[in-house]
Amino acid sequence: MSMNINQLFAVIQARRSAPPEESYTARLTAAGEDEILKKVGEEAVEVILAAKGQGQTRLVEELADLTYHTLVLLAARGLTPQDVEAELARRHAG
Repeated sequence: MSMNINQLFAVIQARRSAPPEESYTARLTAAGEDEILKKVGEEAVEVILAAKGQGQTRLVEELADLTYHTLVLLAARGLTPQDVEAELARRHAG
């Protein structure tokens, strides 16, 4: 199954209200923003380590993890991928 950023974000939004025992996203959201930020930081470090010698497959895996956790942060803050897209468009137009 193929999944784009918007589809993944929709899943994240839906799972934020799921019972925590059934959903990692719900547990992470319930743990609060500090825990979400911790995960974003951990994944960013793992991306760097993967890029420095763990191979292309590992890099892609870690980038997927970082993307997921970044989307969880966006959802927790009431933001969307479209907010990021709008900022990228603004920068490109500038």
